[in-house]
Amino acid sequence: MACKTPLQIDPSDPTPLYAQLDRAIRLGISIGRFPPDTQLPTVRQLAVDLSINLNTVAKVYRDLERAGILETRRGIGTFVKSPAPKAMARAERERLLTVLEDRFLAEAAAQGFSADQLLAHLIRRLRKGNAAYVVP
Repeated sequence: MACKTPLQIDPSDPTPLYAQLDRAIRLGISIGRFPPDTQLPTVRQLAVDLSINLNTVAKVYRDLERAGILETRRGIGTFVKSPAPKAMARAERERLLTVLEDRFLAEAAAQGFSADQLLAHLIRRLRKGNAAYVVP
């Protein structure tokens, strides 16, 4: 199944294009926009669509493949990899989630956002973004 939702980057954002693309792909996967086995655009096609350097796209794909998020099927394309079974203990998963939360909250606070603002924004975004992840 080919990827139908175009990835977006913002050339006016000070975040490097590489980081924006990496984040966009990870976000698309995490919210279910790109489920396992979804074929992503070719490196060349995505570079043309986003008007960015071919090497930037190739590096993002390569790094995401190394991280176990994407897989390249020779002669076919790049796909979202099916997640491995969750062998991690519940306590370890909770610890990792806490680390992510701390990073997110610290970065938001550095940008002048409160935890309440973040939560309200996330709830609005999830409600309108993907029916599979609707917050009740």
